[in-house]
Amino acid sequence: MSTINFLSKKIEMPKFDEEKVRTWIEEVARRHDRRVGDLNYIFCNDEKILEVNIEFLQHDYYTDIITFDYSTKRKISGDIFISLDTVASNAGLFAKDYDEEFMRVVIHGVLHLCGINDKGEGEREIMEQHENDALALWTNDISKI
Repeated sequence: MSTINFLSKKIEMPKFDEEKVRTWIEEVARRHDRRVGDLNYIFCNDEKILEVNIEFLQHDYYTDIITFDYSTKRKISGDIFISLDTVASNAGLFAKDYDEEFMRVVIHGVLHLCGINDKGEGEREIMEQHENDALALWTNDISKI
């Protein structure tokens, strides 16, 4: 059984259909031969994500997402911090709709937990393809799955 929690720290909780997002996350994980364990999404502001980045990763910069992976074998679990400030900034920077950028970041953490990386040579393009596939699933009405 999976538990997917949506929490907020130092920022207003974003508005989205939590059950639909849970179904989507579980389907994306299934398509990567994974099942969902315990996932905690913590939505925060830039100040909080910088604090987490410094404390746990010794990185002194802002980011849109930090994923802590507690997965075991084929069961994905983790804590996923998402800065809503940076999501909004990136949406403007890349001329994307905020909701699309928000969903891209939400699924980005899941894809990391499924074993997809984006730091090595050529990996960013692979991650983007998986993100695009997941977003296509989202926009094609996840409720029909």
